Amino acid sequence: LSPGDLQYLAEWSDDPFLERMVGSEFLHAFKHVYDKDPSFFEAVLTDPTQVVLVVMAYRGWTKPVGLVRLFNIHILEGYAFLETMLTDQRAIRRGFGVEAGKLISYYGIDVLGLRRIEAKVYAYNRLSMNSLLRHGFRQEGILRKAGYYGGEYWDVYVFGILKDEIEEERKADFYEYPFERAEGHVIEPT
Repeated sequence: LSPGDLQYLAEWSDDPFLERMVGSEFLHAFKHVYDKDPSFFEAVLTDPTQVVLVVMAYRGWTKPVGLVRLFNIHILEGYAFLETMLTDQRAIRRGFGVEAGKLISYYGIDVLGLRRIEAKVYAYNRLSMNSLLRHGFRQEGILRKAGYYGGEYWDVYVFGILKDEIEEERKADFYEYPFERAEGHVIEPT
C-alpha cells in the first residue's frame, strides 16, 4: 500500500458490490472513521496487527485489481485473519484472489511465524468460499446470523488453514524454472 493507492481505496469504499460481497472493516474505517483522509495511510503503516498489500495484475490492467491483507495478527498465539478483495470485476475467476491469498499466507508463516490463518465469508458469497477452498482452507464452522447486510442477518462461514497445510499447498504449486542454475543472490527452497 502506498499513498498513491488512497485514490483507489476511495473508489473501492464507495462500491456497493464490494460492500455486499466483502463487508470490509478496512474500507469501512477508511470511509467512515478517517473520512477518506490521507492520515489513514500512516495509520495502516504503523499498525503492527495488519499487513496490507495491493494486488497488481499483469498484462492489460493499468491500476490495481484488488487488495489482500492479514489482520488481527496475534504473533504470540500465531494466527491472523485473511481478507482478499478483487475490486475489478474483470479480475474475478482468473485466479488473482487465490494467488494473492497464497502469497500473503506464505509471508504470514515465513516472516510472521504464523501457524494458522482464518477467514470469514458471508453465506451468500460463493465466489469467496470457492476461492478459499481452492487455496486449501477448510470450513470450520458457521456463525449463525452474525453478519448484517441489506436489512437481513446472514450466517458467516468460518474457514481456516494451518501452517502444515499451507506448506503442502506451496509444495504442490512449486514448479521448476528452465534455468541451468540460479543466478545472483538466491535463497533456495527447502
